[in-house]
Amino acid sequence: MDHTTTAPTPIPLKDLRPALIVAFAALLGIFLMAFDQGAVSQTGLWLHEVMHDGRHLLGVPCH
Repeated sequence: MDHTTTAPTPIPLKDLRPALIVAFAALLGIFLMAFDQGAVSQTGLWLHEVMHDGRHLLGVPCH
């Protein structure tokens, strides 16, 4: 038996682009909900309420 090993081929960056976009959007959403505390979301009252409820759903203290 021949047990030769080959190095894994690298994944091209263009194939990772959709995953990177989704990861960035998820991190941005978590930042806005968890750590923003309303500074960005004060443009509209409904947006502030959505972010506030999201903090409670994630278990992040906000009071």
